[in-house]
Amino acid sequence: MIANIVKPGHKTRGVLNYLYGPGRANEHTDPHLVAAFDDFVPDPSRNPAATLAQLADVLDLRVKQAGPKAPKNHVWHCSIRAAPEDRHLTDDEWATIARRVLNSTGIAPDGDSDACRWVAVRHADDHIHIVATKVRGDLRPPRNWNDFLRADKELVAIEKEYGLRQVPRGDRTAAKRPTRAEKEKARRTGNARTSREHLRTIVRTAVSAATTTEEFFRLVEGTGALVDVQRFPSGDVRGYKVALDGDTNAQGEPVWFSGSTLAADLSYPKIAERLTATEAAPAEQPGAMAWRRFTLAVDRIPDHVAHDEDEAGQAHITVLAEALDALPQLVQAATVFERAARSRIRAHHQQTQATRRAVKAILREPAPKDGALLATVLDALLLAVIAAQHWHRTRNHTQQAETARQAAEHLRAAYRAAAAEPLAVIHHRGRRLALPLLERQAAAVRQALPDLAEQILADPAWPTLATTLNDATTAGHDPAALLTQAARHRELDTAANLTEVLTWRLRRLPDLAVEKPPHDKTAGRVQPRPATPTPTTTRPDSLPRRR
Repeated sequence: MIANIVKPGHKTRGVLNYLYGPGRANEHTDPHLVAAFDDFVPDPSRNPAATLAQLADVLDLRVKQAGPKAPKNHVWHCSIRAAPEDRHLTDDEWATIARRVLNSTGIAPDGDSDACRWVAVRHADDHIHIVATKVRGDLRPPRNWNDFLRADKELVAIEKEYGLRQVPRGDRTAAKRPTRAEKEKARRTGNARTSREHLRTIVRTAVSAATTTEEFFRLVEGTGALVDVQRFPSGDVRGYKVALDGDTNAQGEPVWFSGSTLAADLSYPKIAERLTATEAAPAEQPGAMAWRRFTLAVDRIPDHVAHDEDEAGQAHITVLAEALDALPQLVQAATVFERAARSRIRAHHQQTQATRRAVKAILREPAPKDGALLATVLDALLLAVIAAQHWHRTRNHTQQAETARQAAEHLRAAYRAAAAEPLAVIHHRGRRLALPLLERQAAAVRQALPDLAEQILADPAWPTLATTLNDATTAGHDPAALLTQAARHRELDTAANLTEVLTWRLRRLPDLAVEKPPHDKTAGRVQPRPATPTPTTTRPDSLPRRR
């Protein structure tokens, strides 16, 4: 159940005309009062002698009595909507809900004879509108500050008591939504996204790539966007604002957005804090090694968010969002996960230096040509996003947990596209393993995972895991110990394919992150081609991702 309190207005009759009218698309059916401040309030839909003008006069009586002391915008308007899957509430139930919300917001406290005048109108099965005039009987304004938060808190209790869907609640850290005017402008100009959304993506991606604030501004400008840096008299940066080239207002001036209006974590102080924690630029490394270091850094994120203090956990989730922004094939996952990157917990970014350096290192290297390496990267990111989802859920960050879940679904799709061919290559090698080698690895599985062993050994993908265990043995590892470690450090009960999950976890080892171990005589018979998922959405093309 969601409350929407609109900006106060000054025409009571205008709001009533809308509530009792047909609606913008004739969607209003049977508009009528379900409750009011007084049982004798005229209802134009039930009493033929009553008119909208009479109802407006009743609500505006104290406004007229207050005269010049009355607030100019005296109309308080709140809609309350149930979830689509909720049962249809009766008029009496909606009346009770309206009174509870009015009491919680301070518009009409229970038992207050001087409370504001109000009516609750229902013109659809799933919602009501409450209209009140903000002048009390003593001709003073009501004490209704923070009315939205107080109404929302009351609706949480109502959902539980009435057995309704418990809607995910925010913590006021979500990015500001585009206005209706912005959406209409995007539609008129043929753009799928508004300028605000496009600029948010540009700035987020630039933050993931930059190592200094100066480089950050250069990267944003490199996309073709306009950047205006504001400075203190001392010359220090005070803030910045951005605009899309060609996006102008009625006066022909650029439509500017400050970083904080794009998202709370994109203000200049927040960006400077993150980039300061990056320290020096990462040292140059061979391309494959940079990607493997990145994978190992991401692989440690679930342990950090599970065991570190909340401030460190939030910092690792923030850098995880930067990691998603860094990969062009993960646009959808990154866009969704952006909401999960913020909460009321202040991040200690100094504790994520190694991971942030690893993210920026891969932006300076070509994308991996090794299909297995790319699949390993995506698998590590998927596990980290699932860990972030659990972290938010245990702290009642419902919106962040939900968007993390959605991001995980996008990552699963990208992983399946990337992993199909490498898995087929490894599976092909596994089917050619000698029987004694298969039996040896099966014994390791039974020793390490006795409760899951038969499920793993009966899986059609067992040859893939057997090959990986054999590669680990050849490289000098104890396969049973590796399996025990993999199972202990990550949950397995939510895995779509347990055998595949274990395969990629083991292949994160530096000496297993190849498809053709040098000691395997059959390795050279199959030449895999890199599998790269095709992005379904584009990012700003001119943001330099590689050097």
